[in-house]
Amino acid sequence: MNRAIPIRPKRAMVLAAGVGKRMRPITATVPKPLVEVAGRALIDHGLDRLERAGVELAVVNVHYLAHLVQVHVGRRGRPEVVISDERDKLLDTGGGIAKALPHFGGEPFYVVNADSFWIEGPRPNLDWLAAGWNSDRMDALLMLASTVRSVGYNGRGDFCMDPAGRLSRRPERQVAPFAYAGVAILHPRLFDGCPEESFSLNTLFDQAIEAERLFGVRMDGSWLHVGTPETIGEAELSIADSAA
Repeated sequence: MNRAIPIRPKRAMVLAAGVGKRMRPITATVPKPLVEVAGRALIDHGLDRLERAGVELAVVNVHYLAHLVQVHVGRRGRPEVVISDERDKLLDTGGGIAKALPHFGGEPFYVVNADSFWIEGPRPNLDWLAAGWNSDRMDALLMLASTVRSVGYNGRGDFCMDPAGRLSRRPERQVAPFAYAGVAILHPRLFDGCPEESFSLNTLFDQAIEAERLFGVRMDGSWLHVGTPETIGEAELSIADSAA
C-alpha cells in the first residue's frame, strides 16, 4: 500500500506562461490564465483549490501579457504568490519549473496548469492526490481524467495505468483510458540532470516511466478541458448542471 506523506505539499507551481493560441481571438488581448469561466479567471479556480488544500506559497511563471497576470495574482491574499519571470525567454513546462525549484526547499510540490479546471467529486482532488503520494516509490504522481468522460476533451488520451498505479504512454494509433489533467505532485529529484534551457515536462515523464517511478491517480468529479472559446460554454453548462 502507498504510504501517504505526513504533511501535504505547502508549495506549488502554477504554469501560466503559455500564449494560448487555440483560445484566440480572446487571447489577442487577454492572457489565457485570465479568461473567465463561470465569472472567475481560470487561474483563480486553480489558486482557490490550492488555497483550500493548505498551500501557502505558489510560484506563477509569466511570459505572454505578463504584466496583466502579475497584477491580477498580486491582488490575492492567499496563497502567497511569487512571480517567476519568463518575459525574455519562454522556458516551456519543464524549464519553467526547473527555474523555480529553489522556491520548493527540496520538498515535493504541486504543479497546476493555469487552465486546469475541474468539478470536484466526493473527495477534493488535491487532497486525494496528496494521500496517494509515496516519496520512496515515486518521482511524480499525476492527476488523471477519463479520456471519454471529460468535458471539452477530444484527444486520444495520454496514459495507461497498471493495477499498482504505474503509468505507461498511450500505444501508437490507440486510445488510452486516461488524459493528464494538468495537475501533479513532483519531487525535485525528477529534475536532476535536466537541460539548462527550454524543455517539455514530458521529457522527464518519459524518463520516470523508464525508471518505473511515474504514477497516477484517477480524479474524482469531472475534468473541464477549456482549450478553445467554444469549450467555455461547455464548461459553464457542466458547472450549472452540477449545482442543480
